[in-house]
Amino acid sequence: MVVFSLCFAQIVKPTDSLRLDHYAKDSIPAAQPQNSAAVVSEIEKVNAPAKKNTVKKLNPTKAGLYSAVLPGLGQVYNKKYWKVPIVLGAVGAGAGIAIWNQNQYLKYREYYIAKLNGTPNEYVDQRPYLDKIALGNAQDRVKRQRDYAIAVTGLIYILNIVDAVVDAHLYEGRKDPDLSFAPAVIYDNFRTEPPKTGLALNFRF
Repeated sequence: MVVFSLCFAQIVKPTDSLRLDHYAKDSIPAAQPQNSAAVVSEIEKVNAPAKKNTVKKLNPTKAGLYSAVLPGLGQVYNKKYWKVPIVLGAVGAGAGIAIWNQNQYLKYREYYIAKLNGTPNEYVDQRPYLDKIALGNAQDRVKRQRDYAIAVTGLIYILNIVDAVVDAHLYEGRKDPDLSFAPAVIYDNFRTEPPKTGLALNFRF
């Protein structure tokens, strides 16, 4: 019995013991405990309301009213300053042409009435070749030109208001980097015609 025990003890080697030092160690550090103030701060930050857009919005109604009161004022409100001289120049030119033709109409009407009644008139007396028909036609021509000038001026005035309203509507779109509207050079697909200038609308989605 003693001999068997000694033999068994000699068979078992000391190197058969398990070694755990070759296993990979846990690389995830244990979570550090946080105090209650830090936890509350993180919760408030997550549940905080979204920040509002700080981009200034334009009121289309206000822009239209400004342009109706004074042409070009709506463009100033929309920060389109380069349009102001164009609007003022177009409206001023139309109004000037209408006023000039109105004055000419009054003159030719005076000459026409003087010719009909036979009353002395310096202009008519110095031009005896002008008869009633010629003076009547001249009167009608300048009156028609006056009416055209008034109509064109009124159309420019309305377009000035529409432009201010549309610009105010598109103001936020101009701030969008995914939306662009700019002048561009348009080429023919077959390169058989010269390039033309135009407007390009780019939208990224």
